[in-house]
Amino acid sequence: MEATKAEEPFLRHVETDVLIPKMMREKAKELCAEKVTGFNHCCKETETGFLMVFKCRDQNAALKECLTVHYRDSAFFEECKQEYIKEKLEYQRTGVAAKNRSQKLPTSM
Repeated sequence: MEATKAEEPFLRHVETDVLIPKMMREKAKELCAEKVTGFNHCCKETETGFLMVFKCRDQNAALKECLTVHYRDSAFFEECKQEYIKEKLEYQRTGVAAKNRSQKLPTSM
């Protein structure tokens, strides 16, 4: 049974302030994959950590800007919130966490 906007389940503080933002960060990293890759590549090319701060500042700024756009997007928050609620309701219905649902059962030997 899908919850409509009026029937949305109560979300605890930890869900709205920790778990949904965590989901947003993970999704934002996927959406900003090109910037993440650019920053990681720059960091790997730089041998010392001290020089990395200066050498990779453009890539770091681009990555931060991309991520911040998503973090501040209320529609993106709502999308992640609805996905979280869907996963929560599915867990309550089945007792199987979303990350475990995609795992295949072992075949007989």
